[in-house]
Amino acid sequence: MPDVPWSTPTRPDPGAEVYVMASRFETASLTGALRFFLKSPGIVLQMRKAPGAHGVALRARVLRRTFLTLSAWEDRDALYRFAGSEPHRSSSRSAAAYTKEAGFAFWTVPASELPIGWAEAERRLAEAKKAKTEKEEQKEEQKEGRG
Repeated sequence: MPDVPWSTPTRPDPGAEVYVMASRFETASLTGALRFFLKSPGIVLQMRKAPGAHGVALRARVLRRTFLTLSAWEDRDALYRFAGSEPHRSSSRSAAAYTKEAGFAFWTVPASELPIGWAEAERRLAEAKKAKTEKEEQKEEQKEGRG
């Protein structure tokens, strides 16, 4: 599937800071990937209409069972309002059943840096995954030290 290129639903003020989210989802099976893929157009359309959305893109690798999303928002609250609204809310809950791994990265940038590229998104996701792994290892070491 070709990528859904970056689109700008609402242009931010030139001097504004925007809240960016990158996500990576890997499904446990090809059937799960097809389910994710079939729901993607509706969610992208919802994002394009969401209040406070300043950018959205999707990279779907169905045969690899991997999906990346990239979005920019007016602020964190705008992202959370979108995430809690339908159809995203129920779609994300049902996707949990067939998602093997999910990762997220959040950061802010000046609006002048939009659109964000995939290389930056993937770098941020890798950093977030590494930090999460290190944190989990520290917790495990603390448990072992106590017991």
